[in-house]
Amino acid sequence: MTSEQNFRAGFVSFVGRPNVGKSTLTNALVGEKVAITSSKPQTTRRAIRGIVHAPGGQLIIVDTPGMHRPRTLLGERLNTIVQDTLGEVDVIGLCIPANEKIGPGDRYITEQLDSFPRAKKVAIVTKIDASTRPGVAEQLQAVSDLRAWDAIIPISSFDKVQLDILTTELVKLMPVSEALYPEDAVTDESTEARVSELIREAVLEGVTDELPHSIAVTIDDMIEREDKNLLEVYANLFVERDSQKGIIIGHQGQRLQEVGARARVEIEKLLGRQVFLSLRVKVAKEWQRDAKQLGRLGF
Repeated sequence: MTSEQNFRAGFVSFVGRPNVGKSTLTNALVGEKVAITSSKPQTTRRAIRGIVHAPGGQLIIVDTPGMHRPRTLLGERLNTIVQDTLGEVDVIGLCIPANEKIGPGDRYITEQLDSFPRAKKVAIVTKIDASTRPGVAEQLQAVSDLRAWDAIIPISSFDKVQLDILTTELVKLMPVSEALYPEDAVTDESTEARVSELIREAVLEGVTDELPHSIAVTIDDMIEREDKNLLEVYANLFVERDSQKGIIIGHQGQRLQEVGARARVEIEKLLGRQVFLSLRVKVAKEWQRDAKQLGRLGF
């Protein structure tokens, strides 16, 4: 029987090299897009909470930036977010793709897990849809050899394979607790934060490799137009150099228009209403290395 006495609730954070599917997994478990996804490394820049309601338990997933060796002040601050988060969660899930050999980055992160003794450790072999059965079996063995785990679970976020098993196992590892969030909550991110992230996701699509790190988004205003049943969103895209500004805007503003159209579709999907989106591109020179500018941009 599942009674209030047996209810479990707590915090789990997924870690791993950049781009191993942490945000995709978070969204798949929550059942709604709460974290933006991209093939670009370091897409996630904040600790984003997604809430999973399961029979007999509640999981609060804290999606963090990928662990990496930082090269900028922004990189150092992202690592600090990861360290602070992992010091407080109940379970850490290390995500390792089924279709990529374990490398130095995975071993580096595995070693870091010893710094967080209070958390239980789970290995999650992601992207099993992108590997063969023998390949998955081989990866499970390789992951098992890395360290002692409380559980090892292979999953596919894309095909939704074994996500129910992962949820069940994670709930079992949580402390007995009453629910920490209301039943209808999916995230504690503000609407403004979610809108700015959807804009950044739209900008990241198709940009060159050096550009993603240089892009930041801020919201100037969100205005309700009751006469038109419309929400007006005024946002800024910050880059570090004039040449990057030209890339974002594109020939005769074509690229910026495409970004705006992509972002608007996702924002309207999130809010369930019509949106007018105004984007301005600005240069904040070397903002990733400037403490004052990082503060202004919310880092």
